[in-house]
Order: sequence, then structure tokens, then C-alpha cells
Amino acid sequence: MNYRKLKVIISGGGTGGHIFPALSIANMLKAVNPETEILFVGAEGRMEMEKVPAAGYEIVGLPVAGLQRSLSLSNLALPFKVAKSVGMAKKILREFKPDIAIGVGGYASAPLLWAAGRLGIPTLIQEQNGFAGLTNKIVGKKARKICVAYENMERFFPADRIVLTGNPIRKEIVPCTPQMKEEAIKFYGLDPEKKHIFIVGGSLGSGTLNNAMKKWISDGCPEGEGVEVIWQCGKYYKASIDRFMEGRDVPGVQYSDFIQRMDLAYAAADVVISRSGASSVSELCAAHKATIFVPSPNVAEDHQTHNAMALVNKYAAMIIKDSEAEERLMSTACGLLSEPERIALLERNIAALAKTRAAEDIVKEIYKIV
Repeated sequence: MNYRKLKVIISGGGTGGHIFPALSIANMLKAVNPETEILFVGAEGRMEMEKVPAAGYEIVGLPVAGLQRSLSLSNLALPFKVAKSVGMAKKILREFKPDIAIGVGGYASAPLLWAAGRLGIPTLIQEQNGFAGLTNKIVGKKARKICVAYENMERFFPADRIVLTGNPIRKEIVPCTPQMKEEAIKFYGLDPEKKHIFIVGGSLGSGTLNNAMKKWISDGCPEGEGVEVIWQCGKYYKASIDRFMEGRDVPGVQYSDFIQRMDLAYAAADVVISRSGASSVSELCAAHKATIFVPSPNVAEDHQTHNAMALVNKYAAMIIKDSEAEERLMSTACGLLSEPERIALLERNIAALAKTRAAEDIVKEIYKIV
């Protein structure tokens, strides 16, 4: 394929689950042709306005916001923000003149892709979840291609435009080798003779997972003899966890607000406890990790449960309801550590679901369109 120089706009964001796939697509576009020009369009005040420039890309913010599900005065301003965002999107598109506009979900992709369609600019969307988000369902009607990570997405999008690519993930997430395991144990200062749990609540952290850990620690870490825990609590919860841990001697538990070396955290873990956002699920498949998912109930259309059940139904992961996590989560995880055969089965089955060439396959679809 002739990977000629392109001008590409990538829009969307709001969470790491949208931003990291977008950056993976951008990085692959640059890998196949370093001269390709890429402009990101995000929502003002959202995470992408920080993460995208940190990755070396230019981003423009739109004032668009999401509809609050509870009664809120902010909803009254929403139509005006949308109208202003559409006008700004048209101006951005006319000035940048992209060959294609790509949407990854999130507030900003709706006005941008809608405007692109009105201006005759071809569009492609990438849907990360097993239950399509509202924005992508709307803009997907006009998209040339819809790149998805799960089967049976015909209920949301035209079947003839769906391509099963998987979700783009960070290139450093790979199956653990003995050398990686050794490096991970040293990096995190762990005891190689003990079993290890990695508990991760996503880019923002999880109150439920944190409460499960707090209860386990308060109860004296039952069934935790010979177990060490790497605990990512999230920046919004860090201060409260600091207060909780003050004066407590829990040598087998180390916590932080953010994990810099996610590849090594996965490599160190015998069992991972995670929310089931799309990027997390895809990374855990690529890392071949035995996982207990705790889907967040605070997401649109309960899509995290759909994501998790796609694996649970293939005996590739375990699931615990958010409402049951505080009581059951850590005892379930410690129990799983004592079943090496079950861990091995989960690892084999989740490995079979990994799609590690997603970014490459999406870039091929982009070039087919342009």
C-alpha cells in the first residue's frame, strides 16, 4: 500500500479509554509516513487537552459538553455550546483541509464529524466498547468505516461498513516473559517468593475498588499471607487514601495515584483486578493476564458490563458486580491466587482474544478510504 502523506484530524476524548486509542492511531499514521500532519480536536477542560500535547501533538478545544442525566442548569446551555462547537469545527476543517476526519468517541467528535460530513470530508470512527456510545451511534450513520473491537456490532452500525480491528493499545503492553517478570519485581521492590495482585481503577481511579482495598486492610488483610498488592488509587482519591493509610503498617501493600510503568505492573501481577473500560480490556488481553473485572455502573448504557461479559462468556475472565465488590473482591482474588490451574486457563483464554495489530489495521482502513 502507498502510504502517502496525509492531513488527518482526530477528534474525541474525555477519558483515557478514548484518548489512548486516538494517540495509538496517530502514532501509527506517523510511523507509516512521518510527514503526515495530524491535528486533534478535543473538548475544553477535558483530559485530552493535557494528554495530547504531552504526547507531542497539537490540539484545539471545543466548548461542547455532555448532557447531564440529572436535572441541571448546565443542560440549558448545552444547545448553545453545541451550535458554537459546530461553527468552530467547520472553521477548523476549512482551514486545516484534512483528507479524513477520525472520531474516537467523546463529546468533541460529534460536532467535528457532523461538520466533516456536511463539508464532504470522509470520516471513520473507532468504537472501543461492546455497546456503542451515543456519539458514535449518531455519527456512525454517515461514516465510511466503523472500526470495532467486539463482534455483533451490527445492531448499532451498518454491517457493510463494520471492520473488526480490535482496540489500539500502547505498544509496550506485551505478554510477560521471565525477564520482564524479574524486571517488574525489582522495579516495584516486591518479594519474588510471594504472589502479587495489581488493582487498577482506570485513568481516574475507582472509589469502589479503593473501598474494597480499605475494607480488606481494615480487616487485617484476610487470606493475604504471602500476598503483595500494587494498588493504583487514582489522583482524585490519593489524599483520602493517604489519610486512611496514615499510621497503618501494611508492608505488603504499595499504592500510588498513577502507574508510570503499566507494562511492568501487569508483568508483576499473578492476578489483575480492573474496571472493564475498553482500553483496559484490550490491554489485559494483550498482556495475557488472569483478570477479575468490576464493571463501573456509572457509564452510559452499562457498556463496561457488556465489555466484561464478552470475556466472561468465553471463560477468559471473572466478574464481580460493583455492589458486591467491597465484600467479595479481595477474598475472591486471594482465592484465585491459590488456584494456579484456573489462572493458567484464564490466561490462555484471554490471550486467544488479543488483537495486537489494531492500530495498523485501522491505518490501512484510513488509506483505503482516502
